Amino acid sequence: MDILQTIQNLRDELNLHNHNYYVLDKPTISDFEFDQKLKQLQELENQHPEYFDENSPTQRVGGTITKNFQTVAHEYRMYSLDNSYSKEDLIDWENRIQKVLGNVALEYTCELKYDGASISITYENGKLKRAVTRGDGFQGDDVTNNIKTIRSIPLKLKGNNYPEKFDIRGEIILPFAGFEKMNQELIEIGEMPYSNPRNTASGSLKLQDSTEVAKRPLDCLLYFLIGNNLPFHSQFEGLQTARNWGFKAPTETKLAKSLSEVFEFIDYWDQHRHNLPYETDGIVIKVNSFQFQDELGYTAKSPRWAIAYKFKSEQVATQLNSISYQVGRTGAITPVANLEPVQLAGTIVKRASLHNADQIQKLDIRIGDTVFVEKGGEIIPKIIAVDLTQRPQNTAPTVYITHCPECQTELIRSEGEANHYCPNFYGCPPQIIGRIQHYISRKAMDIEGLGGETVALLFNNNLVHNYADLYELTIAQVLPLERMAQKSAENLINGIENSKKIPFENVLYALGIRYVGETVAKKLAKHYKNINALQQASLMDLILVDEIGDRIASSVIEFFENEENQRIINRLKEYGIQFEIVEKINPNATQKLAGKTFVVSGVFSVYSRDGLKEAIEDNGGKVGSSISAKTDYVIAGENMGPAKLEKANQLKIPIISENDFINLLNEN
Repeated sequence: MDILQTIQNLRDELNLHNHNYYVLDKPTISDFEFDQKLKQLQELENQHPEYFDENSPTQRVGGTITKNFQTVAHEYRMYSLDNSYSKEDLIDWENRIQKVLGNVALEYTCELKYDGASISITYENGKLKRAVTRGDGFQGDDVTNNIKTIRSIPLKLKGNNYPEKFDIRGEIILPFAGFEKMNQELIEIGEMPYSNPRNTASGSLKLQDSTEVAKRPLDCLLYFLIGNNLPFHSQFEGLQTARNWGFKAPTETKLAKSLSEVFEFIDYWDQHRHNLPYETDGIVIKVNSFQFQDELGYTAKSPRWAIAYKFKSEQVATQLNSISYQVGRTGAITPVANLEPVQLAGTIVKRASLHNADQIQKLDIRIGDTVFVEKGGEIIPKIIAVDLTQRPQNTAPTVYITHCPECQTELIRSEGEANHYCPNFYGCPPQIIGRIQHYISRKAMDIEGLGGETVALLFNNNLVHNYADLYELTIAQVLPLERMAQKSAENLINGIENSKKIPFENVLYALGIRYVGETVAKKLAKHYKNINALQQASLMDLILVDEIGDRIASSVIEFFENEENQRIINRLKEYGIQFEIVEKINPNATQKLAGKTFVVSGVFSVYSRDGLKEAIEDNGGKVGSSISAKTDYVIAGENMGPAKLEKANQLKIPIISENDFINLLNEN
């Protein structure tokens, strides 16, 4: 079998597995097997750039940078929907329809209304051509590179009965589980969490770096096709056809023969919507027949043949019994409202976040108040207001705590920050436990056999006081712990030992430096190569690293200047933790570009930006972050930054294309 056929077979297989996993939710191979096949394909494509295909599964990992999103006119306008808030409104709507169509038998397609970011995706000859945001309905932003990273969106369609060109519309959504996970990671590094899934999904589409979009667990639900020569004649048929072509068209739909059947669908989902994995705020009802849709047409703003029924935002009143304060691993204090238990959105709510001192002051919330609670984004209970008519007499305004509830250290609040912090970094139990829990987590040291509860047990039994202490634990020490058997004790100690093989970038993230999340840790590890170089870096050195700002740089400096941190790191070095990058040896590496410094700018077609930089370094060259007199070449792609272009021309530095660079590599 030739190389091209092998590559194509791998692409087809990976596309099938993507569909099974992300669309059908029925994976047929393990994540590990999938990753191995993807890695194999990436290696083959890197070795044979002549077989590049923009629709390859490897392109979903991102790598393109979009500085300015191009505005694109919609071929077919994206209308908004009229809203209704009662069944009477729907009856009135049907009466208006019948005045136009006459007394005909009507069918309705009922669908859930998803609260996400609207998208229109164009397919040509079965391949994804372009993706455009809703914008103002007439034109939107081209976000194709970012959309390609969403694995439930097919790059290439199944079957062959699709028209030459068509658009499909839907919503980019962020499932609750992914949203909660993203927020937890932000909280861990001391950042403010995102407000709701919808805004987060919408913001994700406008990130400049598609690699960052690829990391977000976005999904796409598609529900409306538009174009010429579509091989179906109704909305319900269209949904089924979309599924056959490989689209994730929701199955929570119904073909209703009457309004009474529509009402049954509404009543059912008003009760069961809280069990869905994503946000929904109503039902969309569409006249099923395309012929009738054409006859009904549009108003200036919306189709006459469709309407949205909005669920009432579920809100309940209950009593605020007390306010407690939680301490995170970074020392951040989070006030929590303890409520009289009340049922809301299918769950019993006992607690709600009060965010910070400013929020408490803004609401003027007091113990004993009757408060209104709703679920923000259908996930997080939040207090939205106080019923002042029910306020007991002689209640006192809430005074925010001044000292840590766990260690009694006086709290601090830095200028410009919303949160109060406990500065007792090494003596406050929740901070110590939280840091060790972070250290052992999957994206950090990934220590098998050791969970968060066990960490708390180890600390409370005086066995560990920091994460370096883990490496001195013995089976005999942990065996007496609650629910600890011989086998689990052995697994724990083995898991700790195996963590010594974890690569430097993960170790750096595991240290728990404030503001240094997973992505920043990778950048710092790649730039400095080892912990010693990073420890010696000055503030200015750090700021000059790509995407490292003042705040992160100051936090890194502060961390490594701390004597306790220095002691812990020295101990970790003694235990054999990986504190330097193990350089991967490329058998195809050359020295063709030795002594040459390149600056990369713009968007490329053959290489990703990271791939281009890797090719430079693999062939002996250096990659510069900014243009200077020491720069030998600027490799310019589409949408090259104008400032870099001007600087290169001023300094008379040669500007070459991606093809010029490839020719440079191919020279003997």
